[in-house]
Amino acid sequence: MHIPPGFTKLFPYIFVSDAPAYLDFLADGLGGEIIGVHRSPDDVVRNAHVRFGDTTIMVSEAVDGCEPSRGTLYLYVPDADAAMARAVAAGGVATMPVAEMPYGERQGGVTDPSGNIWWLSQRLSAGPY
Repeated sequence: MHIPPGFTKLFPYIFVSDAPAYLDFLADGLGGEIIGVHRSPDDVVRNAHVRFGDTTIMVSEAVDGCEPSRGTLYLYVPDADAAMARAVAAGGVATMPVAEMPYGERQGGVTDPSGNIWWLSQRLSAGPY
């Protein structure tokens, strides 16, 4: 089995409305690195790759019978408060304020412009859960 560099065996693939704006949110609001965008001849985003550290996700425009997908994603960040502020400034909606959790993380929830929930989590200790 061959897996392309920068991909893992399992990763999210999100269908959205207005993929160009969503890619901007992922980059500006969540710090993702857009590493490739493939468009159809009519300029529709058919497949985009966005990297978050060691994880790549794919994004496509919800067309041709594909409805926008909704999911929940967990993103480790170095500073949960700063990450939440950045996500909200880029168009996300805070759904749970950043707070310290009993499992050793500082975490908050934000809903992105496409309706997906992102848990922005800062690990406070190096120990296991």
